[in-house]
Amino acid sequence: MRALVTGGAGFIGSTLVDRLLAEGHSVEVVDDLSSGSLANLAEARADRSHDLKVHQVDIREAAVVELIGRRAPEVIFHLAAQADVRVSVARPAFDAEVNVLGSINVLEGARIAGTRKVVFASSGGTIYGEPAPEDLPVKESHPQQPASPYGVAKRVVTDYLNVYRAIHGIEFTSLAMANIYGPRQDPHGEAGVVAIFAGLLIDGRPCTIFGDGTQTRDFVYVDDAVDAFVRAAEKGSGLLCNIGTGVETSVNELYAAMAAAAGVTEAAVMAPARPGELARSALDPGRAALHLGWEPWTDLATGTAEVLRWFGAR
Repeated sequence: MRALVTGGAGFIGSTLVDRLLAEGHSVEVVDDLSSGSLANLAEARADRSHDLKVHQVDIREAAVVELIGRRAPEVIFHLAAQADVRVSVARPAFDAEVNVLGSINVLEGARIAGTRKVVFASSGGTIYGEPAPEDLPVKESHPQQPASPYGVAKRVVTDYLNVYRAIHGIEFTSLAMANIYGPRQDPHGEAGVVAIFAGLLIDGRPCTIFGDGTQTRDFVYVDDAVDAFVRAAEKGSGLLCNIGTGVETSVNELYAAMAAAAGVTEAAVMAPARPGELARSALDPGRAALHLGWEPWTDLATGTAEVLRWFGAR
C-alpha cells in the first residue's frame, strides 16, 4: 500500500516506518523534525531498495493539506503531535494548534486524496482522566474525562474522525496508547520513564523517582505498539482500541528491575511528587485482541533490556 506517516521521524513513527518498508509498502514521512530526528530514519533512507520519501512539513501549515492530496496515500498513520502534557497546560492554544488544527489539516488532506483510512495515535493515559482503582484496567467504554488540554485534544480528534467517517467515508481506527517505550526514545524532556532511567543508568548518574514510587503505568514495547498500527490499517474500523498490557507496574518496580539489569546497586533519589501526575494507569486490551487480533508479546524485562543495550551502544 501507499502509506503516509505523520511524525514518522519520531521514536514510534520511525519504528513504524521500518516495519512498513520491511513489508514492501511505499512510505511517505511528514515530520517537522521539532522532536523527531532524521537519524531515526538513517538506515531506512540508506537502503535504496526502499520506496521512502521524507517531507519536512509542520502539520499546522496549509501546505500539508496540498502535500497529502498530491501524494494520495491509501492509509495515513497519524502520529505527529505535541506530546508534552505539561506544555499543554502551560500553552493550551499551542497544543490545540498542533493536535487539533494540525489533525484537521491531515484529515482535509485525506479527504482530497481519497485516502481510505486514517489510523490515529490517541492517548490511553490521558483521555480517560483518572479512573477509580476498581475500574482498572480501564476499558474503552469508560467515560472520557481528560484532566489536561493534551487529553482533551486527543479526545476531540477522535470526534473529528467520526465526523469525517460519516460525511466523507474515510475509515479510521483510533489507538489509545499506553506508555510506549523502546529504542530511539528520547530521554530528554517529556520522555517515557524507561528512556530516562536507561540514559541515566548507562551514564552512571542517579535516577530520580518523584513521589513515593508506587504510582503505576502500563508499559508497552514499541514493536508491539507498531504491530497494532499495522493491523489497524485493515481492521478495527470505526473503533477506539486500547493498546496496553492491562498490567500495572510501579515506578519502584521498574527502577529495581532496570538497575539490576544495568548492574547498578544504588537506590534512586526520591523527590516530591509532581502535581497532576496520575496515581495509577492500565488499559484493558481486550477490544484490540478481538477486533485487531493484537496482543502484546514483549515482557517488560526483555523490552527494558533491549533499551539498555540500545543506549549502551550509543
